[in-house]
Amino acid sequence: MTRYVALLRAVNVGGTGKLPMDELKAMCQAAGFAEVRTYIASGNVVFGSRLGEKAVKQALEQQLQGYAGKPVGVVVRTAAEMAAVLAANPFPEAPANRTVAIFLDAPPATTALQDVTGTDGERLVLGRREIYVHYGGGMADSQLKIPAAKAGTARNMNTIAKLAAMAAAR
Repeated sequence: MTRYVALLRAVNVGGTGKLPMDELKAMCQAAGFAEVRTYIASGNVVFGSRLGEKAVKQALEQQLQGYAGKPVGVVVRTAAEMAAVLAANPFPEAPANRTVAIFLDAPPATTALQDVTGTDGERLVLGRREIYVHYGGGMADSQLKIPAAKAGTARNMNTIAKLAAMAAAR
C-alpha cells in the first residue's frame, strides 16, 4: 500500500471553502483510503491506498465535488515525493515559515518564472512539480503574482516537514 499526502486548494483559507477535517477524513475513508489522518484545518490529509496517484486524486476530487457542489482542487504526492520536496528546499537557511513550496500537478515550464510580477525581495526556484518561494519580508504584504502557480497550492516548510513525517510513519 502506498502512503499519500493530499493537499486541498483553497480550503479553510480566508473564510472560503469551509471543510471540517472530520468531514475530509470521512470522505477519504468513503473513497477506500486507509489509516487516514488530517493535519491542521487547511486541507492536508495523509493516508494509504492501493490506487495510483491519478486514481487517488480522482476519487478524492469526486468526494469533494459531492460535498461542496463544486470542484475542489487536490494535489497528491507519495510519502517519498513529499520527503524529496522537503530535502530539495533551495532555501534551507531561510525561516521555514517564510519559505513555501507551491505544489503543482505537472512540472512547471522552464519559462514559468518569466511571467512573475510584484517581486520585492522574494526568491523563486523551480522544483520537480513545485515552485519554491522564499518570502524574505513575509507573505502578508507580498504583492507576488505567479501565473504558473494559479492551479497549485502552497504549504510552508514547517507543514511540509510535518506531513512528510506523518506519511513516513506507519
